[in-house]
Amino acid sequence: MTDFCFSRPMLERVLWRAKLMDRMMERVGVNAAVAARVDRGMAWYEARTRCIGCSSEWECRDWLARAEVDVPNEPPGFCCDAHFFQPLQSRAEGTLATSSPSPSSPPSFGSMEDPHDRSITPPRPHQAVR
Repeated sequence: MTDFCFSRPMLERVLWRAKLMDRMMERVGVNAAVAARVDRGMAWYEARTRCIGCSSEWECRDWLARAEVDVPNEPPGFCCDAHFFQPLQSRAEGTLATSSPSPSSPPSFGSMEDPHDRSITPPRPHQAVR
């Protein structure tokens, strides 16, 4: 008995949906490399997962066929990842935010900076307790 999730048709569906998301990101002007770094990659993972499970595949295909190619478009209303794409549209050319978030407030959704990275120090060697 085989697992349905690893069958060839399911794999092809997952890969097709990933391709649709990649095309959508191109059309709305989102740099995939920048998007993949948001929230240490977790936001990208969640967006990809939503896209794979989305029920608007035909609307997406139709929108991609009609959307202007050379001009960044607004994400369509039916897109389950529109809220992920919108804050990243201003960073389409790979520019990063120049201001850093204050230590008392969490970074905004689209922030590229991780407040924990500044506080990481190399581990100290273990010292024997006497």
